[in-house]
Parts: sequence; structure tokens; C-alpha cells
Amino acid sequence: MTRVLVVDDETAIRRALAINLAARGYVVDAASSGEEALRLAAEHRPDVVLLDLGLPGLDGTDVIRGLRGWTNVPIIVLSARQDEPAKVEALDLGADDFVTKPFGMNELLARLRAAVRRAAPAGEAEAAVVTDDFRLDLADRRAVANDGQEVHLTPIEWGLVDQLVRHRGKLVTQRHLLQQVWGPQYGEEANYLRVHMARVRAKLEPEPSRPKYFVTEPGLGYRFLDGT
Repeated sequence: MTRVLVVDDETAIRRALAINLAARGYVVDAASSGEEALRLAAEHRPDVVLLDLGLPGLDGTDVIRGLRGWTNVPIIVLSARQDEPAKVEALDLGADDFVTKPFGMNELLARLRAAVRRAAPAGEAEAAVVTDDFRLDLADRRAVANDGQEVHLTPIEWGLVDQLVRHRGKLVTQRHLLQQVWGPQYGEEANYLRVHMARVRAKLEPEPSRPKYFVTEPGLGYRFLDGT
């Protein structure tokens, strides 16, 4: 059974999440502080963490740092903070997704299921990704349209595609993409990403102005969705 650690200092939210998750067959541990969250995570090794940022004592970003010191457990941040810097900081520290309060339970559950699927142990590394409109051979760095025509991607474009595909379904921050593709000295050049992502979409998306595979999360980064 999937074990979920719920971390929120608001009793009503903590209780509502625990009830809804337990009703769907999840095993739930609940913490009201950052210190308690780290202790429970070490004791029970959850499969996914739902984490509020505004906690007493150690706040949510401290909890992310603490968890990332020893585990890659998926972390979904739950926060009423609307400002983009808070979201970007959490994602750059290692959070896997961000849900803004108030949120719909169905959306949260869908994100939780997706996080658990992505974290599930895999067999051999995936060599290819096939969609309704193109195929990506990661090992050979080849893209082929569904009509059989090869699509030429530049090294920069391949770098972006590779990073997004390897984090399928996960929000990848602008900073991460810039540092992985251009180099560690980059991080703020969002215009680079806009230009090259537009080119990727023009080559791979059936409707580049309405992307369904390479999706923008405004102010945060990008996400690859393959329809599965």
C-alpha cells in the first residue's frame, strides 16, 4: 500500500487530507511541524510527501532540504503562497510539484498518483518515447514524425527535449533547464528557453500555438506530457 506523509500545521486541512487519502486506500502519517515531518519520514519511509511551506519551526523549504539529503521521495508542495519566487525556490530545492491552496481534491489525488508512478522502480532505462504525433529515440537522439519523416533537432533543442522527457510529467524549472543545457553559470536567461522551446514546438507539436506535449508552467518552467 502507498504510504503518504501529510505535513500541514492547519488541523482541518491535515484531517481532511488524512480522511480522503485513507478512504482511497492510502496509509497516512500526519505531521504538524517540520521537525515532526522529518522524524516521521525517517521512521516510516513514505512513498510520497504532501508538504505545506508555512510551518512553525522548520518551514517547508527546510523540510525539503532535510529530505533531499537522504531520499528522492516525491514531494508535492501545498501552499497558499501565490508568489512565483516561493514556488521556484521549492522546486529548485527538489520538490516535484506545486499545488496552490485552495485546491480541488481530485486534482491533488491525480498529481499524487502521477508522482507515485514516476517514482516507481523501473526496469531498463527507457530507450524511446512514442506519442500520437512523433517518436523520440533517446539513445540515438532521433526524432521521427508519425508520417515517418525524421525531424532534425539542434543540440540545444535535443538537450531541452531530453531533460523534459526524462522527467516526464514533472515540472522542470527554468533554472534547471538552463543549467543542464547551457551550463551551471546560467539560470536567469528565460528568453533563451522561450526561443528554443518555440522551435521545439514548431517541429514536434501538431499545433505549436496550443502545445499538448511541451507545456509551459508560467513563470516556473516546463512539463512534458505524453498522454499516458
